[in-house]
Amino acid sequence: MLLFSKLDHLMESCTFHLFCIWVHECELMYLASCAFQDCLASYFSSFRVNCSFYFKIGACRHGDRCSRLHNKPTFSQTIALLNIYRNPQNTAQSADGLRCAVSDVEMQEHYDEFFEEVFTEMEEKYGEVEEMNVCDNLGDHLVGNVYVKFRREEDAEKAVMDLNNRWFNGQPIHAELSPVTDFREACCRQYEMGECTRGGFCNFMHLKPISRELRRELYGRRRKRGGGHHSRSRSRERRSRSRDRGRGGGGGGGGRDRERRRSRDRERSGRF
Repeated sequence: MLLFSKLDHLMESCTFHLFCIWVHECELMYLASCAFQDCLASYFSSFRVNCSFYFKIGACRHGDRCSRLHNKPTFSQTIALLNIYRNPQNTAQSADGLRCAVSDVEMQEHYDEFFEEVFTEMEEKYGEVEEMNVCDNLGDHLVGNVYVKFRREEDAEKAVMDLNNRWFNGQPIHAELSPVTDFREACCRQYEMGECTRGGFCNFMHLKPISRELRRELYGRRRKRGGGHHSRSRSRERRSRSRDRGRGGGGGGGGRDRERRRSRDRERSGRF
């Protein structure tokens, strides 16, 4: 009887000891599980999906505050020159602070000269340009952005490195590689049809068109490959003469006045 009592006591002791071991192992497993869950939570909280707006348009209205990832390319054919074009209709003011009216004709002349200067500078210094587009949006992330798509990625990389050390219109140039390669995806289709209800604050590109004559000159130039700065000045003179003829002449004085006015504008702008 005493033997059975001792055996029962021994079994109870062993059972209690095993139970303690089991409880300790459970505690360790629980702590390990908590640590693993914390690790997972930390990992997934740092994981962000790509921002579709930045991927399509190369710009996002949230900027660095965006909850999604702006995955900047390390190589691309396209570069973005941020906020480089100043629309005279948005910025023109008189000395007393009142807004000055800028006619559509003057605005188109100003824009054509800007476009030709930038386009020619890109081709002469960095390489063949396949396409160049200028945003006419008003949102801070798109206003005045110029997108230049080069034929070769190496030319785009060279342009970004050099342009970030240059100035235009009295301001330092901020250039970066852009993920945009298909501008059809980045453009606002409603704007192209004249139906965009969001106006200048639309988050898709509203591309400002150049005159047909300038388009023929710039994109037709690669067939002739004439060159350089002389072709730039000659094309300006030809467009100036054609505009004067289109307005019915009005004598040589009017044309000279316009040329002097454009020269003063270029001097004030600083340009490249």
